[in-house]
Amino acid sequence: MWVISRRKQKDEKIARLKQGDSAYAESQELIRLMKRDIKKEHLQVIYEETTSGCWFIPVDNNKRTS
Repeated sequence: MWVISRRKQKDEKIARLKQGDSAYAESQELIRLMKRDIKKEHLQVIYEETTSGCWFIPVDNNKRTS
């Protein structure tokens, strides 16, 4: 069985957020690490927390409102 470090998972998910893609995390440790980096890097993200994990959805500042 392969074990992937939480920090590597966090780095990959933060990179996805920076590209404009959503990311999902199940473990509380990974959610904590992601929130810390999002705050540190001043990313604009919406958090959708559920009982099984958390969705991180990047805010698109380029969308125009009608």
